Amino acid sequence: MNEPKFLDRYSRIERNEISPAFKISNSISLEFNNDASLEDLWEVHTQGMEKYRKIIADPIPDEKQIDQGYNERSLLDLKILISERILEKCCFCERRCGVNRKKGQVGYCGLKYISKYASEFLHMGEEPELVPSHTIFFTGCVFSCIYCQNWTISTCPHCGAVIIPEDFGKIIDRRRNEGSKNVNFVTPTPHLHMVLKTLKHVNSSIPVIWNSNMYHSSESSKLLEGVVDVYLADFKYGNDKCASKLSNVRKYMLVIQRNFKNAYDNSEIILRHLVLPGHLECCTHPIAEWVSENIPYIRFNLMFQYTPHHRAHEAPEINRILTPDEKKRAIEIVSQQGIEDLLI
Repeated sequence: MNEPKFLDRYSRIERNEISPAFKISNSISLEFNNDASLEDLWEVHTQGMEKYRKIIADPIPDEKQIDQGYNERSLLDLKILISERILEKCCFCERRCGVNRKKGQVGYCGLKYISKYASEFLHMGEEPELVPSHTIFFTGCVFSCIYCQNWTISTCPHCGAVIIPEDFGKIIDRRRNEGSKNVNFVTPTPHLHMVLKTLKHVNSSIPVIWNSNMYHSSESSKLLEGVVDVYLADFKYGNDKCASKLSNVRKYMLVIQRNFKNAYDNSEIILRHLVLPGHLECCTHPIAEWVSENIPYIRFNLMFQYTPHHRAHEAPEINRILTPDEKKRAIEIVSQQGIEDLLI
């Protein structure tokens, strides 16, 4: 494999040289009232993030300033509280359904308050620098990809085992002791509140991976900064038409590009692009071009393992595997953009 060029902070966290983002957020003491308005809570959050950025900006942070224990009122606690408030008019993703999930209402993802997961294990099939990765597959999804290989999980939000944050924190610690290099939350967007609450109960110093389609809201972006160390992020389409046809999402490019830029400013990124048959010029090419111009210092994983699953037959152009010529062309497209850290 080629060694990653732009994952230095992740590597240092994994080696226990510096603290992961969530540990730093949990070390920052803040004063806030649980009954305050959401607007007021966001103002305190802004103050807390200013403190966080001062710590994170130090190339060799003084670990003495980071309390490895748990403060009663920390920036992480505030993030948890804000996420709970957002659930009352849910906008974790950019569908912005506005339902009160605390009262049992459901939006597009089909999820209420409780989060469930289909599986958790040490995954050996992720990017080489991540394995073994403690991968947690949540149920439900904010997309409806007609070719989804995990459709039995994504289309069944109420399947699986219930996540109890206190217990799940212990599971993450145990997996870390067993050799996990990170904790990898898969399809996590509608479960943001449970991810935050779980991390409050994690004792080990472990990198946090946000394995996502990147369709989260701007509010979620604010909560994720100071929590996520690496975005393991899908960039599926190069235009809104393909996104609407194949995943039933609107404003794809606007949302995805915004979120990639935000992630680029405050975390490290492994970008995954699954090459789709017949979509090289409309999707692969504009994605590679945009990445080169806007977020060049990332790890770009060009993926060729597409096989038609679920309802792929509904779009004849993707109801097949890639041809050798398509693979060759995809490599040519990305290489021509001068992307430095390319994983194939």
